[in-house]
Amino acid sequence: MSYTVTIEPLGASFDVAEGQTLLDGALRHGIYLPHACCHGLCGTCKVRVVDGEVNHGDASPFALMDLERDEGHCLACCATPEGDVVIEADIDEEPDQRPIPLRDFSGRVAALQDLTPTIKGVTIALDGDGLDFQAGQYVNLGWPGLAQPRAFSLANAPADGRLVELNIRRVPGGEATGYIHERLQVGDPVTVSGPLGRFFVRKSDPQPILFMAGGSGLSSPRSMILDLLHTDGDTRPITLVYGARNRAELYYHEDFVELAARHPNFRYLPALSEPTADCAWDGATGFVHDAAWTLFDGDFRGHKAYLCGPPPMIESGIRTLMKGRLFERDIHTEKFLSAADAAQQSRSPLFKNL
Repeated sequence: MSYTVTIEPLGASFDVAEGQTLLDGALRHGIYLPHACCHGLCGTCKVRVVDGEVNHGDASPFALMDLERDEGHCLACCATPEGDVVIEADIDEEPDQRPIPLRDFSGRVAALQDLTPTIKGVTIALDGDGLDFQAGQYVNLGWPGLAQPRAFSLANAPADGRLVELNIRRVPGGEATGYIHERLQVGDPVTVSGPLGRFFVRKSDPQPILFMAGGSGLSSPRSMILDLLHTDGDTRPITLVYGARNRAELYYHEDFVELAARHPNFRYLPALSEPTADCAWDGATGFVHDAAWTLFDGDFRGHKAYLCGPPPMIESGIRTLMKGRLFERDIHTEKFLSAADAAQQSRSPLFKNL
């Protein structure tokens, strides 16, 4: 049995199977709905049902309050239709976004690399024709015995989607990341679903680009930068400000130094927030937003900014960019959320769309 879902004001309609969520149905038809955690915790995918009935599923009462349910709201990542439904969603038009349907892939682990003491590089060879995606998007990764797939950003350029690279930070006490760091082996079977997310470069905008990243949040900017420089041959000024705690946690450093040497339009500034004597570090110190402020002399006007990392880094980055006279239309973010993060916060209180 299937039901028809209509999204207003788009006027787009698609069919979903019984038990399939509104979000999954939309994404598999190449229709974007705002979303983040995909576990009913953050509230980013909140939509309003204007006709028909849905089952709310496992939506958190904090992300979807009883009053909101009474007003017809639901979380698209959890809600399943109980018949034909019409929903209202706040979807901004993005001319640079490609409508790529969500697909499921099988594959095997092709390579594993300890990028830092806490970040594992995982390369997966996919079966079939490979994953089509925009640089900056993410996938859901699963394997036999894992109840709920986990989301990880893609770190490679989209040129050859048959191999996908993930940078996976070990979350203290995390079941899935603990398995990846301790037990996952080359040759193990995995599943990949994607692409997901709306974090991508607005290539039609000619403004210089500023990337700010922290920790394993470097995945998406790396994919974007490689795509811009290698695939597109982009010549606009591109800056990456990347922060890590110490030298051991600073990864892909030599690669970015080499990219900057080969591409005059690319500038790379690494910063360590907690350098030790063993780091032998003579570069920038402090947090990412402070390093960016110093580099740009407090003036970010005329740039497109893309921020990726843990929520505190994103919030600090937004405040710094605001102070430097850059505003919502030119700031795009991807918060690196764990389940605990998603349960506590969703969007920045500073902007509607961040």
